[in-house]
This record gives sequence, structure tokens and C-alpha cells, in this order.
Amino acid sequence: MMKSSFSTLACPDWSLAEVLAAAANYGYDGVELRVISHELDLWKLPEFKSSSLAATCAAIEDDGLVVAAVGSSACFHSSDIQERERNFDSALRMAEVAAGLGSPAIRVFGDRIQPGSEREETAERIADSLTRLADRLRPDGVQVWLETHGDFAAAADVSEILAQLNSAEVGLIWDPANAFEQRGEIPLILPQMSSRIRHVHLKDLLRDVQGTSRYVPTGEGEFPFHTMFAALDGIGFDGFVSFEWENLWHPELDPPEIALPHFIDWWKSREVG
Repeated sequence: MMKSSFSTLACPDWSLAEVLAAAANYGYDGVELRVISHELDLWKLPEFKSSSLAATCAAIEDDGLVVAAVGSSACFHSSDIQERERNFDSALRMAEVAAGLGSPAIRVFGDRIQPGSEREETAERIADSLTRLADRLRPDGVQVWLETHGDFAAAADVSEILAQLNSAEVGLIWDPANAFEQRGEIPLILPQMSSRIRHVHLKDLLRDVQGTSRYVPTGEGEFPFHTMFAALDGIGFDGFVSFEWENLWHPELDPPEIALPHFIDWWKSREVG
């Protein structure tokens, strides 16, 4: 049975205590940690220092929650090896947080084809970085999950990266709304993706006549949820579906006090229906 979580992008100003209290009170199964107290580099905060992780993990468990994933900002599209190494090091620091909290994985990006680069070579760079990172993190029990995002949001494009991977520890965070928004792609799981989907991002949107998209409360937009859930049922997915309400990037959106309970009500009505 699929489980519910939300990304803390919805509540970027909240402390960890506020996030946990809201998740427990609203009835979520877990949380996806991306930002706390407006800080994206979680390891800089006191509760995520190495010496504090055990106590922080206990507090999360006391609220009956799990950390579904830890979202890093790392991306591996650059042709500059030093830039990729900086992102690699950032991912390692976030992986230490994930390991200490008992989270199964960190999220990373591909992400975009850079000026002067071709799609094929970019995909190869990304695949090599993901394999190396997964190998490095294997002893810690933390996987690397690539989000379908940017120039590799569509099913065929991300499959090009997946085909080159040499590690079973690299999974996929499927965010089909990204491909739907960019290309109008109906949720599609290709063979390269089916065994690697570990986590799902969910959001709804509306497009105007000019093709401009805006996020709307779940169930009030155009995104074909039935197709998405049918595809997930087809691969036997039973992981977390994480509500991604990007208040950090779009402060005009409804506040978390409105958006988070609205989503969980929709989620539970979907289960009943």
C-alpha cells in the first residue's frame, strides 16, 4: 500500500519540530526533508550535526514518522569535473544526514544539458557520477535517487541515463508532473524505469491558453492522476508518494496550513474511493 509524505518545500520557514508536529497531526506517514528553517544545506543546522542525529532520529520516531527521503541540491550535468566534485561532496554530506535519520536515500538531479554539451555526453556524465556516488554510499545503507527533472524529466530521456547505470543502488524519484508540464507527456513508465522507481513526487497544475502553468491544490488541475496511479499499480509500487508544494520557490502559493491538510484529505478520499 502506498504511503503519504510531503516535501518540506511546502513549509520552508518551519523548524523541524513544527514539521514533525504538522505531519503527525495531519496524518502523514512520513516527511521528505528538503529545507528546514529556510536552510537547504541541512547539515548546517544543529539538529542535523553528527552528534545530534541520533536524538533527532528518536524524535522523528516518537512522532510515529519516518524520513521518506532527504533532498539534496546536487546535480551532475556540468562538463567541469571540479564542479561535479563539489556536487559529489555536497551529496556525501547530505547522505550522512540521511544515514543518521534512518532514511533510505538522498535525492539528486541530473539535470540540464549545458551550453556546448550534447545530450548523449551529458547523460553519460550523469550516469557515471550516480554510479560512483552509489558505490561510495553502499556501506552506509543509503541509496541515490535521481529525480525526473529538467532536461531529463521525460520518460525516454531519463531512461537514457538509466540504461548506462552500473549500480542497483541508484533509484528513481518519479515526478511525472514535470514531464507533463514541460511536454504534455501523460504519465509513462518505460521498462528502464520500472525496477528503479523508489519514490514519487505529486503535484497538480493548470495551464492557460498561452501554455503557462501554475500549481493548484491537488485534484483541482489537469494532471491525470488516474493514469499515474494505474502505472504505479502496474509495477507493484508500495513506496512513498510525496506531496511537493513548492512554497520555497513559489511564495504566492497557499500557505502550508492550507495546502498540507488539503492534500491529505484528498489522499484519504482517493483511498476510500
